[in-house]
Amino acid sequence: MRLLHTSDWHLGRSFHRVGMLDAQADFIGHLVTTVREHVVDAVVVSGDVYDRAVPPLGAVELFDDALHRLAELGVPTVMISGNHDSARRLGVGAGLIDRAGIHLRTEPAACGTPVVLADAHGDVAFYGLPYLEPALVKDEFAVPKPGHEAVLAAAMERVRADLAGRASGTRSVVLAHAFVTGGEASDSERDITVGGVAAVPAGVFDGVDYVALGHLHGCQTITERVRYSGSPLAYSFSEAEHRKSMWLVDLDADGAVTAERVDCPVPRALARVRGPLERLLADPALARHEEAWVEATLTDPVRPADPMARLTERFPHTLSLVFDPERAPDDPGLSYAARLADRSDQQIAEDFVAHVRGAGPDERERDVLRDAFDAVRADDAVREVAR
Repeated sequence: MRLLHTSDWHLGRSFHRVGMLDAQADFIGHLVTTVREHVVDAVVVSGDVYDRAVPPLGAVELFDDALHRLAELGVPTVMISGNHDSARRLGVGAGLIDRAGIHLRTEPAACGTPVVLADAHGDVAFYGLPYLEPALVKDEFAVPKPGHEAVLAAAMERVRADLAGRASGTRSVVLAHAFVTGGEASDSERDITVGGVAAVPAGVFDGVDYVALGHLHGCQTITERVRYSGSPLAYSFSEAEHRKSMWLVDLDADGAVTAERVDCPVPRALARVRGPLERLLADPALARHEEAWVEATLTDPVRPADPMARLTERFPHTLSLVFDPERAPDDPGLSYAARLADRSDQQIAEDFVAHVRGAGPDERERDVLRDAFDAVRADDAVREVAR
């Protein structure tokens, strides 16, 4: 059986205030063409179909168009909700859409109920594990303490139990939206940390033939059977070096996996340039970036006059301007934002405690801070689901 694995469409998202709907529509067209030309048997979409719980109308219309085009091909599609989606909204009409061969899996309680497709070698069971927000699903999975590993492990127990009751030789595919240990993150994913831990070990998914992951935006192989497709478009300059693609996966009669990448269309190249303004304006080696979307980091010790206007004369598609004067880390002139770069909310809070009272928090106090941040993040998730 040949699968096309994609995820993280983020329909409705912009890139530094540049609308991406046209580029997303081009991707949908490319996906449909790929399905047809490569004779794909099933499409799997591993979450974050939309960029937010209440997407703009244009994004909803594009999703509707994608569903119709996939259904017209007669190729089954399995989709799960991600942490950016509203599972309840995405799942509206799932029963009716199911009849058209588009299988939306947004209910955590249905993790152990697969979509079963068949080829010449028998059945393939597709299990959809939507994004499992630990604070919201801990009761469903009867875990004593909410955490990503605990709820995913419980969901996979249901998968294995169902699989064990099926005919010998039934192959299996799991769709999941999670941060798996070994994956490389970028700046454009939303933090899903719980209890100071975001990642889960790949071993949680042992016992199935292929795991189609979503959430991280870089295409990557965790193991031969566990892969991220990544987002089809870049959504931050941290993805400037990404090769955006989908996985074309073949499952043979015994469940062995072979996979190759299918490149996605690139609306415009990304470039990150760094240095003093005058050098960026004059360096002939940067000519190749003149038509790219550019993030420019200026290292001048003093902020130059009219930097954006001067940069856009050479790089008309400059979207981001960063000031990072080359100074020692303890330089009192270093900006507050620069001092906080790459530090988590937990670390910033612990630094504040140390600043106020002269000593950092002890282990018990760290746990209190961690629980507080988890509670706020969980409350945000609950509010978003309820919108």
